This record gives sequence, C-alpha cells and structure tokens, in this order.
Amino acid sequence: MIENEVVIITGASSGIGEATAKLLASKGAKVVLGARREDRLKQIVDDIGKEGGDAAYQTLDVTKPSENEAIVSLAKERFGHVDVIFLNAGIMPTAPLSAMKTDEWHQTVDINIKGVLNGVAAVLPTFINQKFGHVIGTSTVAGLKAYQGGAVYGGTKWFMRDFMEVLRMESATEGTNIRTTTIYPAAINTELLGKISHHDSAEAMHKLYERFGISPDRIANVVAFAIDQPEDTTISEFTVGPANQPW
Repeated sequence: MIENEVVIITGASSGIGEATAKLLASKGAKVVLGARREDRLKQIVDDIGKEGGDAAYQTLDVTKPSENEAIVSLAKERFGHVDVIFLNAGIMPTAPLSAMKTDEWHQTVDINIKGVLNGVAAVLPTFINQKFGHVIGTSTVAGLKAYQGGAVYGGTKWFMRDFMEVLRMESATEGTNIRTTTIYPAAINTELLGKISHHDSAEAMHKLYERFGISPDRIANVVAFAIDQPEDTTISEFTVGPANQPW
C-alpha cells in the first residue's frame, strides 16, 4: 500500500523525482524531498500541499554523508519513520573518453556511485532495525548495455545493478526484509541532457530524445507500482522506455 508510506526522494527538484513525488503524494504517501535547488523543492512541496498532500524538503548534496543522514532524520522527525528511499539523483555527462573530461569522470562517480552509497548508508541502520524497508534506484539502459560515449556514466550505473542485487540477497539471508528495485529508463525527457558539455554528444542525444523521449511521469508510475506490491514481494528490475525506441 502506498497510503501513509514515508518516502525519501533524492534528485527531487525536477524530472523523475518531481513527477514521482507528486504522484506518490496524490496516492497518500508522505514524501520527503531532497535536491540542491531549494527554490524548486519549496515550490514542489507547496504544489503538493495545495493538492492536499503531505510533503517536506531539505537541500541535499548526495555526495555529503552528513546531508544524507540529515534527510533521514528529517523524515523520522516529521513523519515518525521511513519506509522507502528512492535514490534518483544522478548526472549523465556523455562524452567519448578521448575528450579527456576527467573532472566530469570524477563528478559522475561522486554523484552516481558515492551518492547511492551515502543514501543507503544513511537509511540502512533504520531498515535493519525495523526489519523492513524498500530501496529504489534510478539506473539507465546504459547500465545494461555498453554505449559509445557512456563509458563512465554507464559504468556507474552498472555498479548500481550489482550493488542493489547484493543488497537484496544479503537482506534475504539476514532476514531484514529489505526490498530493492532498480529502474532502467531509456529516453525520458528530463534535465539531464542540459548537463552534457561535449558538443557532438549533446547534439546527438538531443536528436535522440526529440525523436523518442517520453514523460518522466512514466517512470513515476513504475515507482508507484513497485512500492504498492505486497510486503512479501520484490520486483528487482524494470526496463522502461518509449515503445517506438529501438534501444
């Protein structure tokens, strides 16, 4: 059941995070939103409140462990507990390795890998103690298949696949009942494209998304479906994208 579930969402200021927050709140969840843009978070929380939903926010840089811990504390203080964390923050600086964008390589690892580790580390003691919880992560189809230009980005998302599966397996073995769900979106229209600094890569990706891209609401629906499963059921993976995209 989604109603009264307390859900933390990272990367919640736009795109998939925003769409998911609004959908879950409309279904009765209590959502706690984290991202770096406070003005956007405040607006989304206000929008949710006007529709009768219940939401809170905190600025969050997922690369900082203390800020991940703080948003978990906020969820507990405001709503009493935590049921789900949706690890949605990420960046997609596509470029060939020969472009030598080494600063972007490290930034991608910091956000896409360390951000996931920090979020899980912040919530895992709570989930272990209460013997339930749900960790959901946004990966990408580049986390399933290699694409030129996506060596570093795709590599960080391949990491997520292994990490989430091991978390699920260990929880099952240890009896802590933590569910995991990894989502692999294809062309979803979000702000990620705006962060691609390599000209040719950006141009190619914009053409791809202009032709095939679909709304982030489609991913929000998948998140809601995963949360709404019975507590004894885990759906570990979803691959989601436009029906007309040949991947």
